[in-house]
Amino acid sequence: MSRLWITGYRNYELGVFNDSDPKVPIIMVALKNAIEQSILDGVDWIISGGQLGTEQWALKAATELKSQYPGEFQTAMMLPFAKFGNQWGEANQLTLSQTKTAVDFSAVVSDKPYHSPEQLRNYQEFMLTHTDQAILLYDLESPGKTKYDYERIVKFSENREYPYRLITFDDLQETAEEYQENLNNSLQDD
Repeated sequence: MSRLWITGYRNYELGVFNDSDPKVPIIMVALKNAIEQSILDGVDWIISGGQLGTEQWALKAATELKSQYPGEFQTAMMLPFAKFGNQWGEANQLTLSQTKTAVDFSAVVSDKPYHSPEQLRNYQEFMLTHTDQAILLYDLESPGKTKYDYERIVKFSENREYPYRLITFDDLQETAEEYQENLNNSLQDD
C-alpha cells in the first residue's frame, strides 16, 4: 500500500476567494497531473486535509480522476480536530461538507474541538506516520502556513525514506502556459 499526503497553500494565500478565479483551473490541472503520476507510480490512497485551497482542490482533483482509474485508488480527508471548519462562513462549510461526502473515508485526528497548537503538531505527526510520501503546493520563496508542514516533512525525511515533491509557482506558470496553448489549439480546431 502506498499513501500520498497532499497539502499546500490556503486559498487566500494565493489570492483566490472563489472557484471562478482564473487561477483555480490552472491549480487543478497541476494537482491532477501530480496525482495522476502518483497513481501511475502505484499510490493507492490520496490523503489530504480539509483546509480551503490546496487540500480541498486536491481531493476534488483526485475524485475527478476516479472515472479514469476505477478501483485503483481511494481518497481520504483527515481533519486535525473535531468541529473543523465550524467557524467558516456558510458557503465554505458547505464546500467542506461536499468534499467530505465525496471522499472514500473521513475522520478526525483529535476528537476534541480546537484548543491547542499541539493538536496541529499531532496532526502533522499523524499524517507523516500514516503516509509514505507527500506533494506540497508550495514555493520556498513565498512562505505561508504550509511552511510548517514543509519544515516538518523535511525534518521527518532526514531520518527515514519519505519522498516529497513541491509544486512551485514556476510549475504553475508552466502549467498555465500549457493550459493556454491547449485552449488556443482547441479554439483553432473548432
